[in-house]
Amino acid sequence: MKKTSQQNRQIWYMLLWFGGITILTVIDQLTKHLAVKYLKGTSGIILIPNVLEFQYVENRGMAFGLLQGRQILFLILCVAFCAGILYLYARIPKNSYYAPLSVIGGILFSGALGNFIDRAFYGYVTDFIYFALIDFPVFNIADIYVVCGGILLAVLVIFRYKDEDFYFINHKG
Repeated sequence: MKKTSQQNRQIWYMLLWFGGITILTVIDQLTKHLAVKYLKGTSGIILIPNVLEFQYVENRGMAFGLLQGRQILFLILCVAFCAGILYLYARIPKNSYYAPLSVIGGILFSGALGNFIDRAFYGYVTDFIYFALIDFPVFNIADIYVVCGGILLAVLVIFRYKDEDFYFINHKG
């Protein structure tokens, strides 16, 4: 059976999406590996005095250290979150109008996957970026993906898409 250009486009779209997720997740895991290698057991590295530092932290909770030691809960929530993104990705129309939504979904998926890998294999998440200027909790690249992806998603939902643009969520077929 001959593939149509629509099928070919969907295959390329899917390869790009999963390829992007793979690249972002590898970047996150590589930076965490470097943090373990060069920061663990040290007092950290000051990049910009009183502004930005690298410090090694093993986070057994979630944002701001909440819910310490609840790794099983975090793993279950992460699987549910990623399943939700995959469900939406499978249903979202593969065209340029919805491309920003798909990209943001991939960014969010990458962040969740990066921290899931840490929790599943080590029992904690490796954090290493400390914004000292405002004494912000130490975070990592996957956290940046989730926060930036969430902000971009909110901006798109508020300013670009209308309620009727989300017909695909419950659409049968």
